Amino acid sequence: MTRPRPDATFHWTSEAWGDALRCRALSAAAQHLFTSRQLALPDDAAWRAALTSVGSTADRLMRVKQVHGNVVRVLKRGQVPELAHTQRPDGDAIVSNEAGLALAVMVADCVPILLCDPIHGAAAAIHAGWRGTCARVGPAAVEAMREFGCHPSDLIAAIGPSVGPDDYQVGDSLITSFREAGHPQTSVDRWFTRRGDKLFLDLWAANIHQLIDAGLDAGAIFLSGLSTVSHPDIFDSFRVDGEKAGRMAGIIVVPAFA
Repeated sequence: MTRPRPDATFHWTSEAWGDALRCRALSAAAQHLFTSRQLALPDDAAWRAALTSVGSTADRLMRVKQVHGNVVRVLKRGQVPELAHTQRPDGDAIVSNEAGLALAVMVADCVPILLCDPIHGAAAAIHAGWRGTCARVGPAAVEAMREFGCHPSDLIAAIGPSVGPDDYQVGDSLITSFREAGHPQTSVDRWFTRRGDKLFLDLWAANIHQLIDAGLDAGAIFLSGLSTVSHPDIFDSFRVDGEKAGRMAGIIVVPAFA
């Protein structure tokens, strides 16, 4: 199997369980990775293998029950419940400044976004499907990180493999949803493209633009540029495999306070 070539700001690594994708800039700030379909998530053994690859363990893994919205769960330093790793509260983003916690989201076409503030020792894992993107889940996570003293301009963002702009055909009802959610027409025009009688949504551009509007430096947002639909041999894709599709993870370990 030939690994697809990501943007130059990302690189593949070989793990005991298969291929993982990492962002070069984010690697300098925090342990992280995006898994491939070679890891059979959500199997518990697979989770343990993925966590080993980022130097963590199952009792440090923090996740949410993803509901395609914009709810952000916050785990503040010194206030993390003892059995927090057994909880799965509803939400689509999880943020923390508790060093050593592994924050994770699962995807199979939706956009996985990892954020890190290396100055204040904070991180976030975000799941952004079209509904979450419409509800501005990325900016919601950025805003939640302010509770830790984080400033958006200090954040590094890595966007992992997900359905690409050439592969995500949608219906006109999504344009209505974005308009009703208060997105300006200029944004809708940038994110939705018609090709003949087909309409496509660019979730990559939408999330990048939202992060920039939330205060991130455009030069600190890194996009892998790999579409799950275009590379079903290495990525899980709900659009390709339907209900039988597996899941991949975006995982980041909260760094220590600088």
